[in-house]
Amino acid sequence: MVISCDVLVIGGGAVGGAIAYGAARHGAKVVLVDGADTDLRASRANFGLVWVQSKGASFPEYQRWTRLSADLWAGFASELQQSTGLSLHHRQTGGLSFCLGDEEFDAKRQALQRMHNLFGAGDYACKLLSRAELADRIPKARLGPRVTGAAWSPHDGDVDPLMLMRALFEALSMLGVTLLNGRPVDHFKPEGDGFVAQIGERTVRAGKVVIAAGHGSTKLAAAVEIDAPLRAQRGQILVSERIASFLPLPSDTIRQTQEGTVLIGSSQENVGFDIGTTVSKTALMAQRAVAVFPDLASATFVRAWAGLRILTPDGAPIYAQSERYPGAFLAVCHSGVSLAAAHASIIAHGIVEGRLPEAVAAFGAARFEKVSHVQAP
Repeated sequence: MVISCDVLVIGGGAVGGAIAYGAARHGAKVVLVDGADTDLRASRANFGLVWVQSKGASFPEYQRWTRLSADLWAGFASELQQSTGLSLHHRQTGGLSFCLGDEEFDAKRQALQRMHNLFGAGDYACKLLSRAELADRIPKARLGPRVTGAAWSPHDGDVDPLMLMRALFEALSMLGVTLLNGRPVDHFKPEGDGFVAQIGERTVRAGKVVIAAGHGSTKLAAAVEIDAPLRAQRGQILVSERIASFLPLPSDTIRQTQEGTVLIGSSQENVGFDIGTTVSKTALMAQRAVAVFPDLASATFVRAWAGLRILTPDGAPIYAQSERYPGAFLAVCHSGVSLAAAHASIIAHGIVEGRLPEAVAAFGAARFEKVSHVQAP
C-alpha cells in the first residue's frame, strides 16, 4: 500500500503530535507515524509543566523561545478544547521553586540576579518570595520549618500531559491526518525530490519529512545528513491518591492536579536508557517534598514511574533542515510539552512553507559539529 502526503511526521509524542497538528491546520496533507507503546517515550511520562523560569541561563534564545510558547499556550489549549471538547486543564497561574534553608535561598537569589542582568527585570519577571510572601500565595498549605521562600514566575503553569496527547490525536483524526500507530519506521531515505519511508506493509512518499522521534531521531536524522547528538536522562515521578486541594500553583518538583492527586518529581539520573524506578531515589524525592509540605507524610502514594528526558549537549532544542536534502527537518527537545504551542504554530507553519523560522535560527544542529554523541538503542 502506497500513501502520498505533503508532510510525513515521524514521532507521535508531544513534539511530533503538535507539529503534525499545526501542519494539518495550515492545509497540508499529513501522515504521522507513531511507534509502539514500548518505545522510549517522554510525553507519556511527563510531569506536566509549562515552564519558563529555569530556562536559558547560558542560552538566552532558549529563554525567549520558551517564554513565547508559554504565552501562546492559552490560545493553543482553547483551540484544542473547542475542536475536541476535551479540557487540557491548562493553568498559567505562575510557578514556584522552593528553597530549603538559607543556603538555597541565597543561591536562588544570585541565580535570579544573573537572569535579571541578562534579560532585564521586565522581560524576566521571576522574583524571589520570602517565606511570608510564599505563605500568602498558598494559604491552604502548611509549610515545613526549613522552607525559607521560593522563586516565582508569572509565566509558568501546568497542563495534564495525557489529556494533551489525547486531544492532539483526536484533533489529528478530525483534520484527516493519516495515523500509522504501533509500528516503527523500518526504512527511510531521500528519493527524487522527496522522501520515502517503509512502515510495515505501507510505503509513505512525502514531499517533506519531520523527524521528531525523540531518542530514535539520531539514526533517522543521519539518513538525511543531520547530526543529532542526544543523551538520555532519567526522571522518576511519584503520584498520590486524591487529597484535599492545598496547592493552587505548580512547582518544579511538586504539583497538585485539578483532580487532587499530588505529583512529586525531581530526579536527574544519567543511567543510559534504563526506565526502571528505584526506592532510593523516590525516597529522597519524598523526603524533600515532606520537608516542604509536612502534611504529605500522611498521604498515600499509589504509583511510581520513570521516563527519559531527551537532552542535547547544551539542553536546548535542535531545529534543523538538511542542507543536502531540503525538505527534511529535525525537531527534538526536552521540553516538548512547554514548547507544544510554538511547535503547533510557528514551527509547523515554517515547515509547510519549506523553511525554519528566524525565531529558531540559534537552535541549528551545526552548533554541535564537534560534539560526539551516544546512539540510542
